[in-house]
Amino acid sequence: MGLFNTLFGNGISETLQKEIELQLKACLDPTSQKDLLAIKAVSDLQLKKGALSLNVSMPYPCKSLWPSIEQSLKHYLGQVEGIESVNPTFETAIVSHDAQKGVAPLPGIKNIIAIASGKGGVGKSTTAVNLALALQQEGAKVGILDADIYGPSIPTMLNLKEKPHSEDGKSMQPLNAYGLQVMSIGVLIEEDSPMIWRGPIVTQTLTQLLKETKWEDLDYLVIDLPPGTGDVQLTLAQQIPVTGAVVITTPQQVSLIDAKKALKMFEKVEIPVIGIIENMSTHICTNCGHEEAIFGEHGGEAMAKQYSVDFLGSLPLNKRIREEADQGQPTVTAEPSSEIAQKYRTMAHKISSTVGIQKRNYANLFPNIVIQNT
Repeated sequence: MGLFNTLFGNGISETLQKEIELQLKACLDPTSQKDLLAIKAVSDLQLKKGALSLNVSMPYPCKSLWPSIEQSLKHYLGQVEGIESVNPTFETAIVSHDAQKGVAPLPGIKNIIAIASGKGGVGKSTTAVNLALALQQEGAKVGILDADIYGPSIPTMLNLKEKPHSEDGKSMQPLNAYGLQVMSIGVLIEEDSPMIWRGPIVTQTLTQLLKETKWEDLDYLVIDLPPGTGDVQLTLAQQIPVTGAVVITTPQQVSLIDAKKALKMFEKVEIPVIGIIENMSTHICTNCGHEEAIFGEHGGEAMAKQYSVDFLGSLPLNKRIREEADQGQPTVTAEPSSEIAQKYRTMAHKISSTVGIQKRNYANLFPNIVIQNT
């Protein structure tokens, strides 16, 4: 009866409750394939004159999936005798989840997702931007931090020209692009200025960019990491509460070798790897439509299977993705109804769904306790 006491309101008998619970277990979240009770999405059921109302709080942003979930609820619950209509109300309820041990949560940020690759040139930044935009479009408050100090590309991809400002002289206001909160070293320097810095300065700069930016109530901060497994990645693991990491690779062997190193690095520092994305999987000729796997086939999928992590999906080598990023109009925004945008959206669902069913972090709910001698 514990479940019934918290789930059901007035007007529903115990027998009817059991029938409703049975039908709710048939209603699956399209992304995780777990039932809505298992992910604790359903609450406040009320039955009045044959009309059943209920609240559905999804633990990850998925507004585009709400109609299919509603359709499923009406189909299954409508089979229960005594229920004439089903009226769900939807909301997105994103909470803070566990990060690596010993690292305190940051104010204004619930979850941090690191986008990484072992080597450059695999489309990591383009993927990070489109994933962040997909999360935002699906109902989350999202920020993106360009952690590539030597080669910041996020300002170009989001068409950012202005400089950030400070209201208190201590912290910077993030810039805004397409509803994202954004920070990058690229908006603080001239476009052609090289960053001739040694490792300690780079890691200090990353920490300042993260902690001295006044992020406002973010559900997710997406961090676009530089390639490799060096100082920046180590700083991330030691000082920044990362909820999970996504590894980007291409199918070819030289990319997979380095992607495996990135994955093993996250394992060693106890940051969960959410999954692997394979970029540039196939090339489709714009003239004849012929599809060819010029970088090899199924490399990312095989890597995911080898290391027992989720394969989040694959993306084609497509001229439009490059053109739109260069123009400061990423694909998810420029062509939201396109097949490629839907691929990014599905990956964003998988990433945030995986985060959404992890153990919750309650540390930021408790006040700081300071002991003083008086």
